[in-house]
Amino acid sequence: MRQYSPDLTPPWKKPKPVPEVAAEPGLVVEEPGTGFCGAVIRCEAGTVTLEDRFGKHRVFPLEPRGFLLEGRVVTLVRPASAGPARPSRTASGSVAVPGARARVARAGRIYVEGRHDAELVEKVWGDDLRIEGVVVEYLGGVDDLPSIVADFAPGPDARLGVLVDHLVPGTKEWRIARSVTGDHALVVGHPYIDIWEAVKPSSVGIDAWPRVPHGQDWKTGVCKALGWPSDNTGAVWQAILARVNSYKDLEPELLGRVEELIDFVTGNGGA
Repeated sequence: MRQYSPDLTPPWKKPKPVPEVAAEPGLVVEEPGTGFCGAVIRCEAGTVTLEDRFGKHRVFPLEPRGFLLEGRVVTLVRPASAGPARPSRTASGSVAVPGARARVARAGRIYVEGRHDAELVEKVWGDDLRIEGVVVEYLGGVDDLPSIVADFAPGPDARLGVLVDHLVPGTKEWRIARSVTGDHALVVGHPYIDIWEAVKPSSVGIDAWPRVPHGQDWKTGVCKALGWPSDNTGAVWQAILARVNSYKDLEPELLGRVEELIDFVTGNGGA
């Protein structure tokens, strides 16, 4: 008897086979259903996590013919090595060191002007700071800076770096910063009125940070202008912070100042 295949689909209607590609870290693919394009950062049983160029993460199922690689349909499969893939870089953009232990804290410190500033620095540079053994603390205001520097007594083996909000030449804050800056103490500032403003507007879904009239509390004015709850700016900040995934979500003027302080305190930026 003649043997027949149970599959009665005409050959010209059968989908052509597509290559299987291991979802290795760093592989850039596109999910055609959503148009989301990004690099593989994690592959677990049944799912793959992609990161786009803005640092946004999306999780997709590992389905047959589910992705495009250089415009060609492919089936992503879990790498033979098994185990979840790890990001190759930290949130600050530095090369990640898997399994690295935190270094014993240095005598040197970095101070920032406020709790929100400290939380942002920790989220983006935390991995780097732990490897370098640098502790970040916050001060209540620039007026306290001279006494803090005097008590700290910075020296060659205990450098002090300070990040100040809205440091504008000629202001009282600028004069205080200059008075305490020396060989072993460095005070730098960013141009933003508040650390919120150092987060790119696009990262929090707005066109621009509103201009707040002089004399009005900046955070309250921003919340009112954007229709955010102005009676709980702490909760609003946590929502903003949640939208920060990496250095790509921050303005360059802040990035440069923080990197400068880390280099100074660790001795990597020269005396």
